[in-house]
Amino acid sequence: MAITRIGNPAIADQRGVNFRNIIINGDMSISQRRISIGSMTAAGYYTVDRWRTDIVTAGTWTQTQSTEVPTGQGFFNSLKLDCTTADASLAAGDRVFYSHRIEDQNCTYLKKGTSSAESTTVSFWVKSNKTGTYICELFDSQNSRHINKSYTISSANTWEKKTITFAGDTTGAFANDNGIGLMLQFWLVAGSTYTSGTLQTSWGSTTNANRAVGQVNLADNTANEWYVTGVQLEAGQTASEFEFLPVDVNLQRCQRYYHKWVSEHVYANITIGKVQSGKNARGVYQNKVQFRTAPSLSADGNFRMVGSGAGTGTGSDISVIRNNTYVQFLDFVFSGGTDSTGNQACEMGANNDADAEIAFSAEL
Repeated sequence: MAITRIGNPAIADQRGVNFRNIIINGDMSISQRRISIGSMTAAGYYTVDRWRTDIVTAGTWTQTQSTEVPTGQGFFNSLKLDCTTADASLAAGDRVFYSHRIEDQNCTYLKKGTSSAESTTVSFWVKSNKTGTYICELFDSQNSRHINKSYTISSANTWEKKTITFAGDTTGAFANDNGIGLMLQFWLVAGSTYTSGTLQTSWGSTTNANRAVGQVNLADNTANEWYVTGVQLEAGQTASEFEFLPVDVNLQRCQRYYHKWVSEHVYANITIGKVQSGKNARGVYQNKVQFRTAPSLSADGNFRMVGSGAGTGTGSDISVIRNNTYVQFLDFVFSGGTDSTGNQACEMGANNDADAEIAFSAEL
């Protein structure tokens, strides 16, 4: 059954886009944070936008937005997870999975919790040197329910396309808000806490022992690596071809959850505002798109304000106040520089630092 999502009719006509893919950035093409990061040992959002890695005491990992892709499929990027410190003897609670958290109100058309609940089908391209059984999970944290299916990587170091269909769930409706709805999770490592039962191949109440039965241990050797791209989750019992979005549309969808301002020039301005007093100033930052919720702020690098005087400081001297989903009021409270006259206009931005950055996160 084809589901047509609200979108731009011109895009739909010209590109065949109807937003049938529930996953955002399934082609791994947007990576605002960074291209690669090493020494990963904990859960977090690291590289490719909208994708979260969950790690609990199961080796050390490097994650990369890779250019290794299946030939002739239209993809230019994949996500690579590389084991750099092995864990061949897993403790019970050890785990690693790669996860996409879907906003609740983007899931409601699946009619979960009703007699008309839609089946969903996930398709993706995957490659690993480690062959064997892997687990893909749909997890509903709102209602503490899950369904899990296995897939097999048959040939080492070879791109393979996988398609998995999940039945609709007639129990546990979504709340139609901006919280977490479904989570799509690719298991890579699982201790006995998650493997000691029977795989939950139909929807049921969350039982950890049934979540990853049969899962290979990707952390058992530092030669192990896993690639994925072309992830599509859609309503229905069959998979359609991957839905490529224009880059601007894909980026804007990601920016609802995360946006990073990068100076790219040694004295680039992030905003103009008003001197509060001395070396303190306040300015307004206008979001690119509406955030899912009022975002948190993190800043790194060297910054300055220029008014009737000049204040200097680092990212730790910047905070966000009167925060909402459209606009952030930024406070610059510096210790260096010279006093400025209060109530004067000023500029705020990088201080001789082309890599200064301010990140806003409204991730699920």
